[in-house]
Amino acid sequence: MPDALSRPYAERLDATDPLASLADEFVVADDALIYLDGNSLGRLPHRTRQRLRAVVEHEWGSGLIRSWSTWVGEPVRVGDRIGAVLLGAGEGQVLVGDNTTVNLYKLAAAAVDEARERDPRRTRIVTDSGNFPTDRYVLEGLAAERGMSLDLVDLPELDPITASSLTHVLDDRVAVLSLSLVDYRSAAIADLAGIQAAADAIGAHAVWDLSHAVGAIPVELDAAGATLAVGCTYKYVNGGPGAPAFLYVRRDWQDRLRQPVWGWFGQTDQFAMGPGYHPATGIGRFATGTPPMLGVAAVAEGVELLGEAGIAALRAKSVALTGMVIDLHDAWLVPLGFTLASPRDPAVRAGHVSLAHPEAYQACQALIEGGVVPDFRAPDRLRLGLAPATTSFTQVWDAMDRLRRIVTSGDHLRFPVARAAVT
Repeated sequence: MPDALSRPYAERLDATDPLASLADEFVVADDALIYLDGNSLGRLPHRTRQRLRAVVEHEWGSGLIRSWSTWVGEPVRVGDRIGAVLLGAGEGQVLVGDNTTVNLYKLAAAAVDEARERDPRRTRIVTDSGNFPTDRYVLEGLAAERGMSLDLVDLPELDPITASSLTHVLDDRVAVLSLSLVDYRSAAIADLAGIQAAADAIGAHAVWDLSHAVGAIPVELDAAGATLAVGCTYKYVNGGPGAPAFLYVRRDWQDRLRQPVWGWFGQTDQFAMGPGYHPATGIGRFATGTPPMLGVAAVAEGVELLGEAGIAALRAKSVALTGMVIDLHDAWLVPLGFTLASPRDPAVRAGHVSLAHPEAYQACQALIEGGVVPDFRAPDRLRLGLAPATTSFTQVWDAMDRLRRIVTSGDHLRFPVARAAVT
């Protein structure tokens, strides 16, 4: 076996990994478990458990309603930290609250209305047919609500989306172009700056979903000229299940957009309890109802932990981890009928690797039973989410070794083909 494919080589990489000690910051209930689903739900940081205990016992338990004097500013403060640490966004442009679906609706609806008021001929919303389902559903509903067309563009899954990919569908009838920066299936990274410039050139709004990008790759929203973006915090940011999402609105657009969900936290002087809605200025106008303070506190801890590691270091390790998966796939899994469903070029590959196989769902279930947790995405993708904060090189080697042994022996075929509700 070539040295680069051996377990001792993986052990040497771990021994020299500058982020190796970062894994100690997380709760690990089972040392034997290999968790490769950090792109769906990140692990629990120790500091988050401690912070939530403090919020529950002291801020809520003792402070009661008095704690709102501090809580009320947290969605903006934590948003600023996400912007500074992970998004390349200046202060006052990121807000934490609601979930990704709601935030996408708010920004897409605001963008549609602004574009159509400016030019009634803008009756098109454009996205790719492979975009994450909730994004497509939100846009479908918005198009139906506003009497517009939703144009789904078929694009190659493994090729990063670029401005040239979209030339044939961008015209002066487009109100909103909505894309994911990282493809949830393949981890291909779209050209943020190039596509944003193309949207700007035709007077359309680009609305970005950063859910599989934030905490996995460096994102530079301000430098790219991005206008609108949303994203979740329960993946690489380790904010916990159902953690509040975030939205980004570039400063010069904040007071020019009218978001459609008018709630009291987005109101000027909310405690005046006035008879009519008057939106706050700045990023605050994109707030809705009372923010979930336990969730916001958890997000804050996850962001600070990643900030201490540094996104550049996390990205470097991510590239190495995903590269190891690809090398082992080529050596071990191709003869077993697997094909790579992620880009080979690390410059356009984010934090997970997808492997295609006709029996991928059964293989996924066999791995889980054997102590390795990936996930499955239809129709035939085994996704390995390699969160660099918590994943070691030996874990990757061991997981790939178990996968090849399972499929070589046919042990996975004893699992049902019919999918469970959660995959």
